[in-house]
Amino acid sequence: MSVSGTTSEKSFNEQVIDEFRANGGRVGGPFEGAPMILLTTTGAKSGQPRISPLVYSKDGDKLVIIASKGGADTNPDWYHNLVANPEVTLEVGTEKFQARASVPGEPERTRLYDQQAAMMPGFKAYAEKTSRRIPVVVLERLG
Repeated sequence: MSVSGTTSEKSFNEQVIDEFRANGGRVGGPFEGAPMILLTTTGAKSGQPRISPLVYSKDGDKLVIIASKGGADTNPDWYHNLVANPEVTLEVGTEKFQARASVPGEPERTRLYDQQAAMMPGFKAYAEKTSRRIPVVVLERLG
């Protein structure tokens, strides 16, 4: 669950980012109680840092995010950025660290997607809204 694109959406993301940082990684509103991270990617075209607040799940010591874009027919910008530049910065709670992003193939992609959708049913609805195969991203801490 992330929002990107229009000016009002960017403003929404900025508010979520500020709330996340002010409250040790916790936010309210539509994300109340959801496990949240801040993902900082490097813009594929601009080379500039881009921050996206996202929900995540865990798979062992790895973090898993889903490029659902709310079930839109296109992938979110952050996904294109991390495919181009897989070294990212993550903020989880009050911790900040470097990680490497990878996009698993099948059947791992489906296993991870289904695992997160079981905890957050909105992801099942997102998959039903679009004909695209929604990508899953695995984040592994560096160092």
